[in-house]
Amino acid sequence: MPRSAPSAPRLPEAFTPEVRRALARADPKLGALMKRVGPFRLQLSPLHSPFAALAESIVYQQLHGKAAAAIFARVSERVGKGRRFTPQALLSTADTVLREAGLSANKLAALQDLARKSLDGTVPPLSRVRRMDDATLIDHFTQVRGIGQWTVEMLLISRLGRPDVLPVDDFGVRKGFMLAYGLPEMPRPKALLEYGERWRPWRTVVSWYLWRATELPVEPVAD
Repeated sequence: MPRSAPSAPRLPEAFTPEVRRALARADPKLGALMKRVGPFRLQLSPLHSPFAALAESIVYQQLHGKAAAAIFARVSERVGKGRRFTPQALLSTADTVLREAGLSANKLAALQDLARKSLDGTVPPLSRVRRMDDATLIDHFTQVRGIGQWTVEMLLISRLGRPDVLPVDDFGVRKGFMLAYGLPEMPRPKALLEYGERWRPWRTVVSWYLWRATELPVEPVAD
């Protein structure tokens, strides 16, 4: 049976002033960054279907936003929009039709694998997804061709509002840490993961602030 997280806090509402103060006490440099950035303003995108959300993620990989959005819109026109965008509908759409929408052969294969794994339960329905913990969801979703841990972590953060996700392979998170902590180079993922233990169980919050750190004007590092 999958592990569940039925009472887990959900962001952004769970990030209270008490939590902010606790993080600042645990890591004063983080406290200084939070003060510079200001209030925590994570905006969640609705998650109606894990299949549709992961399909969109596959289409967006290695493409600029506008190009990916145009291709996904064309795919949706051929498969079905909204609730009609289902695994069954995608598998019943001819390969040539989907390729004409702009999908590469690799992305088409990934979408079809996603559809099959959604039908066999590897990719759970939304009702189960909401009850499963982060590690279990990563284990399930990364069994799909073309879906890596980073893709799942972005879904956990931006769609499910899970509070304790630290995507250590994310360029923006690593660069933000370098800038906020006055380092000469970006930390290695393993080192960032170890340092981030002090941020549990609110590592998503820290990730958001590290992303914002890359948008701040550079300040001189104090001796």
